[in-house]
Amino acid sequence: MGRVRLIVIGGDAAGMSAASQARRRLGSGDLKITAFERGEYTSYSACGIPYWVGGLVDGPGDLIARDPATFRESGIEVHTGHEVTGIDLAARTVTVNGRTESFDHLVYAAGATPIRPPWAGTPAGGVFGVQTLGDGAALQQWLDGGRDSAVVIGAGYIGVEMAEALQRRGLRVTLVERSGQPMSTIDPDMGALVADSVRKLGIELRTGVTVQGLETSGGRVSAVVTDDGVLPADVVVLGLGVRPNTALADAAGLPLGVTGALATDLGQRVTGPDGIVEGVWAAGDCTQVTHLVSGRPAHVPLGTHANKQGRVAGINIGGGYATFPGVIGTAITKICDLEVARTGLSSKEAEAAGFRFVTATVESTNRAGYFPGAVPMTVKLIAEKDTGLLLGAQIVGRTEAAKRIDAFAVAVWNRMTVTEMTALDLGYAPPYAPVWDPVLIAARKAGDAL
Repeated sequence: MGRVRLIVIGGDAAGMSAASQARRRLGSGDLKITAFERGEYTSYSACGIPYWVGGLVDGPGDLIARDPATFRESGIEVHTGHEVTGIDLAARTVTVNGRTESFDHLVYAAGATPIRPPWAGTPAGGVFGVQTLGDGAALQQWLDGGRDSAVVIGAGYIGVEMAEALQRRGLRVTLVERSGQPMSTIDPDMGALVADSVRKLGIELRTGVTVQGLETSGGRVSAVVTDDGVLPADVVVLGLGVRPNTALADAAGLPLGVTGALATDLGQRVTGPDGIVEGVWAAGDCTQVTHLVSGRPAHVPLGTHANKQGRVAGINIGGGYATFPGVIGTAITKICDLEVARTGLSSKEAEAAGFRFVTATVESTNRAGYFPGAVPMTVKLIAEKDTGLLLGAQIVGRTEAAKRIDAFAVAVWNRMTVTEMTALDLGYAPPYAPVWDPVLIAARKAGDAL
């Protein structure tokens, strides 16, 4: 019997984590691994692109964890510039760059693609999504040509980060958001704090505004047309979110979940109404996950999840045992010196999931109030009314604020009540926290609200 053949579609976090774990468990004589990546790069940090564009880090080399040559040295064949265009489950083959390759195991890790409305389909230059390192390189090249004004469409995580990056490059930046607040994954009162800070930075933030189209001149974008007027733009960046890249999987007959992403079991095997699809695995931004608080299927594209899911798939392919149970929606970002974080459910999400809940919001400081560098932060908790379980938390503040979300994330993950949280033995010293840490103050106030 010949070597087992593993084909990986996608050369970033999920796919290459799966390949690396499988290789560690099975020697080169037992397993042949071939990875196909349609872009130029492998295993890179897409999350670092805004900081590269803003000049805070060098790139693209600094954003690459492992290049194709490194993978080849470890016995993983990597082919960049190779796009898989077909999957034949019955024949156990894929079509790539016009040829056919056979597999025993297939890891589908094609990631996600930026949402591009019809009006963004112009062939004119200057309109960019920011999903891959190639996207970042293209944007950098465009900016190097000398630009004055930018419009960022969508004020989610990538939108606010790119708005800051472009402002750091010296451009006049307008940030456009269709909803009534930036960062709609946090509650409106917390979003209002973000909006105030963004405007104080000199970024023009327009909320409740819908983009209707683009104007072009001389083969390049010149303005963004909205229901609130026309905004001049030498560059337009799309921050409208992403959708799972599952067109190839769908065409092959692989079952999709209710979110439009691939559904898997706990071991990352692709599953559907008829059960497990034998020998086919999926990981990363193209997959559906379970939100462990609401219990509902969700699509939460993050590099942290992609790496974990790829690792789980690779361990199982290699004969081990690992599981990925789900997510709780933890996320964090910064806009200049403003830090924003969340975990669990927002009020809107808790209501949609059918919870009866209370909220508690507190103002505190990152350090003892008398210690140099003490700055304010706002913490909001959401707790189930009947049980006191912590359902979610949000933080908006400055230095040393946002990483406190990790304490709340651990509490949500382990189904702690806010009353239990008030007794947590957290570290204290004036340079790091008040004697009552904001985590404890918020938990105590939520307990009072119950």
